[in-house]
Amino acid sequence: MDVRVTGRGPAEPFLSSRDLLATEYDLDLPVVVKIRENPDERTVAGHYDDRHELLVSRRAATSAMARELALHEFAHMARYEEEHPSHLQSTEEALFLALAGKSVERRKLSHCYQIANHMKDIYADDITLDIGPTEKLVAFMESSLARAVADSPPSAPGEWERWSPAADPDITAVNAAFALALLERHDAIDDDHRLYDLAHAAAADAPDVSLSTFKRTFRSLADDPDESEYRKALVDVTREYVLDEGPTQRAAD
Repeated sequence: MDVRVTGRGPAEPFLSSRDLLATEYDLDLPVVVKIRENPDERTVAGHYDDRHELLVSRRAATSAMARELALHEFAHMARYEEEHPSHLQSTEEALFLALAGKSVERRKLSHCYQIANHMKDIYADDITLDIGPTEKLVAFMESSLARAVADSPPSAPGEWERWSPAADPDITAVNAAFALALLERHDAIDDDHRLYDLAHAAAADAPDVSLSTFKRTFRSLADDPDESEYRKALVDVTREYVLDEGPTQRAAD
């Protein structure tokens, strides 16, 4: 696995992540990491015929989560190379299938893209949590959700999913469900962890969102779905969020 780091910033987190990923996975294409000065832009990964590119701010590259962030992005690249349906499915196509003929608020539509990214992240982080330590990720998710529930100032850009604490309560509740589902998929959290209290606080602020439904949906995603199965899962979760027409009943709450 060939990783080349350019720009003003440390190469070690990216090389360390390369070595960790290589214990179980490999990338056929080389990875070019470009560290840039702008701290306000999100980390961006691109896939080309001859390489993968990872654009990352210097702030993110020097943060305590730098190695974990790099491993997360490398895992996305691995899923892309193996042509996993989660990384090939067009989000626009799935949203069209789910919402055709419906009038949808702009904020809800933007949230649907975040939910689709959560679905992709589940599969990427099935790799990262399988081969890497989980303590930092658990702590990061706890602090991010605590800030979101408390509506405190935003966290530094370039950190994992980068939830906005000012996001409205509906998507904050979905974010909480995603965090719990991911960690439960890998037995990375105890039943009495503070994340559960924070998630229920987020759910209390979003009575129209079923925390248990979204957690169950994310947690139970099939390990190796075919294209049709994955598309249906994405359509169903979109309808659940926007139209309350998902495959499960919110009475489960």
